[in-house]
Amino acid sequence: MSSQRSEALAFSLVTGINHAMAKLVDIWDSMGIMEEQRVERMETVKKHIEGLLNDMITEEEALKHRIRTNVITFEKQLDTLCLEMSMDPYKLEEGLTVLQIEKNLRLRVEVLTKEKGDRLKELHGLQQQDKELCLELCVIPYYVPTGSIPSRTQLQEFREHLKTLSEEKKSRAKVFSGLREDIRKLMEDMGQKPETSLEKESVCHGEEIFLLTHENIKALQLLLSQMKVKKESLMNTLAELKERAMCLWNRLEALEQDRTAFQESVQGTLSDQITQWQGEVDRLTVLQKAMLEDVIDKVRQELVALWDKCNQGTEQREPFNAHICDDDFTEELLALHDAELLKVKNYYDQAKPLLEVLHKWEKYWALFQDFEKKANDPNRFSNRGGALLKEAKEKVKVQKMLPKLEEELRTGVESWEKDQGTAFLVQGQRVMTYISTQWEEHKQLRSKEKSERATTSKKGEMTTLFKTPTKRAHGGMNTLTPNKIRKTPTQPIMVRSYSCNSSSTFISVPSSKPPLSQIQMQKTKSLERSNSSSSQRTPLQEYNGTEENKPVDISYSDFTGDLSKKTNDAVFNSTAKDLF
Repeated sequence: MSSQRSEALAFSLVTGINHAMAKLVDIWDSMGIMEEQRVERMETVKKHIEGLLNDMITEEEALKHRIRTNVITFEKQLDTLCLEMSMDPYKLEEGLTVLQIEKNLRLRVEVLTKEKGDRLKELHGLQQQDKELCLELCVIPYYVPTGSIPSRTQLQEFREHLKTLSEEKKSRAKVFSGLREDIRKLMEDMGQKPETSLEKESVCHGEEIFLLTHENIKALQLLLSQMKVKKESLMNTLAELKERAMCLWNRLEALEQDRTAFQESVQGTLSDQITQWQGEVDRLTVLQKAMLEDVIDKVRQELVALWDKCNQGTEQREPFNAHICDDDFTEELLALHDAELLKVKNYYDQAKPLLEVLHKWEKYWALFQDFEKKANDPNRFSNRGGALLKEAKEKVKVQKMLPKLEEELRTGVESWEKDQGTAFLVQGQRVMTYISTQWEEHKQLRSKEKSERATTSKKGEMTTLFKTPTKRAHGGMNTLTPNKIRKTPTQPIMVRSYSCNSSSTFISVPSSKPPLSQIQMQKTKSLERSNSSSSQRTPLQEYNGTEENKPVDISYSDFTGDLSKKTNDAVFNSTAKDLF
C-alpha cells in the first residue's frame, strides 16, 4: 500500500511538471518567444528543478549518514551503561529499519541514563545515612566501590544493612537508657555525685553526646556493677552499724521508745543513714565505757549461750576461759569479748544448716531413747484408745529418720570441712564419733539395766522357793481342793501338805494348765536370756571390731543393719516387748 502511494505521488509529480511546462510553453507562445529563447528558458527550468532535487537528495543522504552514526553511538553508550549497571546487553529485534533501530536505541539509552542517575542519587542518600550511623555506633561504613554504579541487588543489600544498623542503634540506645537510669538511681540511693567523666556522661540527659559503642556500653555495665558492689558494701556497713547499735541498746538496756524514735528519725540516702547510725553507735560506745562491768557480763552470757547453740565443748571454750574469769573490766577486755562473740557468730552462720540437722537428730534421738524406756514399762499394755498403735507408728518414724539424718550429717560435714578446711566438732568430737558415743552409751545403759533386772529376778525366785510356810490355826493334814490346783502340761506343781508337827512336804502333781505367775516368770526368763544373749555382742560392737571400748563412727543404718542379721540368734528387749 505504501509503495502504491509513493508511485502515485511520483506520477503526480511528473504530471505536475508536465502541466507546468505546458503552461510555460503556452505563455511563451502567447508572448511570441522564439524557439531558441524557449530552449534557454526550458534549460533554466530544468536546471532549477535538478538543483532542487539534488539538494534534497544531499540532505537526505546526510540524514541517513547521521542516523547511522547515531545508531553506532547509541550502541556504544548502551553497552557502557549495561556494563556499569551490571545489566545484560541490549538485543535489537530483527528486521528493523535504520530509523527504528536508531529510535529504539535512543529510547533505551535515555531510560538507562535516567535509572543511572536515580541509582547514584539513592546511593548518595544511603551513604549519608550510613555515615551518620557508623559515626554514632563507631563501626566501619558499608563498602561500595568508588566510581561504580550499584546494581539493584547492591542497593537492596545496602538498605537492609542500614535497617540492621538502625535496629542496632535502637537496641544500644535502649540498653544505654536502662544502664543510665540504673546508675543514676544507685547514685541517688547512695547519695553520690558523678566524679569521673564516664559517670558524668552516663547520667547526663543528652544521649547524642554519648557514643553508643560496644566499648562504652561495656564501660557502663562495669560502672553499674561497681556501683552495685559499692551499694552492697554500704548496705553491709549499714547493717553492721544497725546490729552494733542493737547490741549496744540491749547491753545498755535502752528504752524501747528511744530506739523507735531514733529509727524513725533516720532518713535520707545510704551515706546519710550510715552517718546517723555511726553517730548513734559512737554515742552508745561512750555510754558503754561507763558501764563496762555490766556490759561485759551480758556479753559473757550471750557468748555462753552461743557456745551452747554451736555445741562447742570444753576444749573449744578453754582458750577463752581465762578472759571469762578475768575480773579486770577494761575496754581491752570488752574488745576481746566482742571479737570472740563475732568469731562464734560467724561460725554459727557458716555451720547453721549442719547445726539444724544435728539439733533435729538429737530431737529424734531423745524420742528413740524415750521409746526404749517405755518398752520396759509393763503398764503400757493397759493403755486404751490406740495409744500403743500410735506409739508404734511414731517409733517406726523415728527409726527411719535417724539413719537419714545421720547420712545427711555425714555428707554435709564432709562437704563443709572440705570447703572450710577445718574439722566440724560437736562437744569436742567429730560428728560421727559423737553419734557413735551416744549409741555406745545407750548400749551400756541398756546392758546395765538388763543386768539389774536379771539380778532382781533371781533374788525374787530364791525368796519364793525358800519361804517358810506359816502355821495354820488347826492341826492336821490339809490338802488343797482340786479346783485350787493349777495345772501345767509340762511341769508338775508342788502341792504342800501339812502335818501336825508343822513340817512341810512338797508333792509333785501333774497339771495341764500352769499358773499365771509361772507363765509370766517363764516369759521373763526367756526375755532375760534373749537380752543376755544380745548383750554379749551387739551389732554396734561387731561393726566396731575388737575395739569395744573405743567409739568409732557408726550410723543408725549400720546399727539396725547388723541388728537384722542377729535376729535369728537373739531377740532384743524392745522387740520382745512389742511381741507381748
